[in-house]
Amino acid sequence: MRLAVIPARGGSKRIPRKNVKLFAGRPMIGYAISAARDSGLFELIVVSTDDAEIAEVARGLGAWVPFMRPPELSDDHTPTVPVIQHAVRACQALGLLTGADPEVCCIYPGVPLLRGDDLRAGLDILLPGGYSFAVIPFPSPIQRALRREADGSTSQFHPEHAQTRTQDLEPAYHDAGQFYWGHASTWLSGRSIHGHAHTLVLPEWRVVDIDTPADWRRAEVLHASLQSRLS
Repeated sequence: MRLAVIPARGGSKRIPRKNVKLFAGRPMIGYAISAARDSGLFELIVVSTDDAEIAEVARGLGAWVPFMRPPELSDDHTPTVPVIQHAVRACQALGLLTGADPEVCCIYPGVPLLRGDDLRAGLDILLPGGYSFAVIPFPSPIQRALRREADGSTSQFHPEHAQTRTQDLEPAYHDAGQFYWGHASTWLSGRSIHGHAHTLVLPEWRVVDIDTPADWRRAEVLHASLQSRLS
């Protein structure tokens, strides 16, 4: 079987109540649940949360909340791997996760542009013992990045590339903040994600990692544009 885990704690600081805040008239977490369901991959879609309201909203949208996440895994500094480890162990203890080494996908809750096809493509590149996740290219060459001082002056991080043509610079990518695939044994091993993964490149115009109000607004604009093209 396959398990989707959507980690959605209640203590978002920069965008209060982000995971249940309405986005285009729908609770934000609903988009992650829908993408998981639309992919057709999962026998079980579980939300890991410490928050009663999030749990209620998630259940209303068709997800399972068979356990509550403990406080020690719900603060601002808890990384993703321990949260998914806890979910895997809890599902195993409840008899909900079966199979020799099932695939488990962590889907972040703030992904209004994620598609089921993206999740299927991520699963296609998953190898035993590793992870797979989505990346997007940096919009500008990182070798041309500037350091800005308090007085407004700038200097180059890589002055050796000051005269290098843009097309001759190596492309760089960053985590799109959408999902992570791994087998249950990989999650339970505690192995780091970024050092043991294959990646899927998504178009940058279809990804927003929503951490700030500005990210939220940009996601609204992109979502509205994409919806208008489909209508």
